[in-house]
Amino acid sequence: MVPNAHISRFYKATFTPKIQIRPMILFRFLIVSTLILGLSSGCKPDLKQPFIHRKTKGESLSYTGPSLAYKWAEKALERTASDNERNSPRPTITSRYLALVFVAVFDAWSRYDSVAKPVFLLASDRRPIDERTLQRKEKAISYAAYRTLVAFYPADSLLLKEYMQSIGFDPLNTSLNPDTPEGIGNLAAKAVLEARKHDGSNQHGDVGSSNGQAYFDYSGYRPVNSPDVNTDINRWQPKYFVMENGDRHAPGCLTPFWGKVKPVSLSASDQFRSPPPPKVGSKQLEKEVKEVVELQANMTDEQKAIVEFMRDGPYSVQQAGHWLKFAMNVSVRDSHSLDQDVNLFFLNQVAAMDAFIACWDTKLYYDYARPFALVHHYYKDKKITGWGGPGKGWVTMKGQDWRPYSPDAFLCPAFPGYVSGHSTVSGACSEVLRLYTGDDTFGEEIKWVAGHLTEPDRTGDTITLKLITFTSTAEMAGISRVIGGYHIQSDNLEGLALGRKVGNEVYKWYLEHVRQ
Repeated sequence: MVPNAHISRFYKATFTPKIQIRPMILFRFLIVSTLILGLSSGCKPDLKQPFIHRKTKGESLSYTGPSLAYKWAEKALERTASDNERNSPRPTITSRYLALVFVAVFDAWSRYDSVAKPVFLLASDRRPIDERTLQRKEKAISYAAYRTLVAFYPADSLLLKEYMQSIGFDPLNTSLNPDTPEGIGNLAAKAVLEARKHDGSNQHGDVGSSNGQAYFDYSGYRPVNSPDVNTDINRWQPKYFVMENGDRHAPGCLTPFWGKVKPVSLSASDQFRSPPPPKVGSKQLEKEVKEVVELQANMTDEQKAIVEFMRDGPYSVQQAGHWLKFAMNVSVRDSHSLDQDVNLFFLNQVAAMDAFIACWDTKLYYDYARPFALVHHYYKDKKITGWGGPGKGWVTMKGQDWRPYSPDAFLCPAFPGYVSGHSTVSGACSEVLRLYTGDDTFGEEIKWVAGHLTEPDRTGDTITLKLITFTSTAEMAGISRVIGGYHIQSDNLEGLALGRKVGNEVYKWYLEHVRQ
């Protein structure tokens, strides 16, 4: 794969595979300079926003560039990308990291707002009016972000320390004095970390027989099917991956216990559990499996671009990070203040975290099959057209040889199919962005070289993907998983429906924290 492929998923500059640039340097440059085409850069009227910006001492309402909250979001995305390179993609885990970072940021900021109610920082009083300056807010949120990021990404603690120093704050200041901004920030991080220490995520490996292994599966989940024998076609089957060195292995289910994690805003992980998926023998499933086969057989360059853009590549920030970046695009588009960024990123990432929890509750409740196995079952010994794999292009094959449009090293997500995580998280995050801005318009455009992540020797045209609205962007994310062969349509549509229910619930919860 191309080392800097992850970068072009966020930006409109055409990806050029022959150019080799250090990914983190380019990431830092491009993320600051992102521009949204075709939309006004003016702020939306306050009456459309649930959070009414309240100008504070020392602050200008004229836009002077990204806020410090935005810059901490950059750092959070960089650390997420590094974490995924070290540990392989962990979308559930990193969604929790990102959400709790911005919960801590929100809680610290809330002490300098006239009405906002913190989530976990309940022991600290609201600061007097004359202390509610932009400078104090910046210091408070910086200590909150720094402490939580170091706790979640300890391998990057030196880089985070250097960044704190570069913006003029002492990373060694561990004050818990609630009368100072640094004390409030440190207290906010401490409150979040303590409140979520035993939230079901098993971050510290101290649940059951984990023996200190972080995120160990304490649920005892075991797949019904083995990678070699599928005894129940309705249930999930692990699949073999082939790594670049030729090693072949079938990864186990990723965090099968995640439905047991306590949501931040929902009453329970099963609050909106999806209805049952279609089963083998039903006309609906037969139709949906056929749709997957036909979509792949006739895949266009535009569809390849959609699949790859939404799938993500090396240095991935996963779905939560993807939608955080979209929220950051909105910040630039609408010339956000620090207050507005704190609110939007908080809302957006709580939606992503709780959507993952709700999604995993449904996934493990039904333990449902993916198209990889379903196509093999329905089309065994039948001749079909499909993607033959890297370097092979589209070929005629037997149904049992069919595969998703994905590299050998990551053939298929290692967890049950129903419902789609992309669809659920996108449904939730698109809904809160729509509700927060008071308008479904997004207006982003992405240029993408079709196939460069999947078949770099057979790349197609440069495609411009138009992300016209938040809703259509979520739907693009969902259908990308059907086109790519990771999900059937039921996984997608029910995932979007679940996500939108979560998004609306998160938004109602959010309003309780920002309105009197």
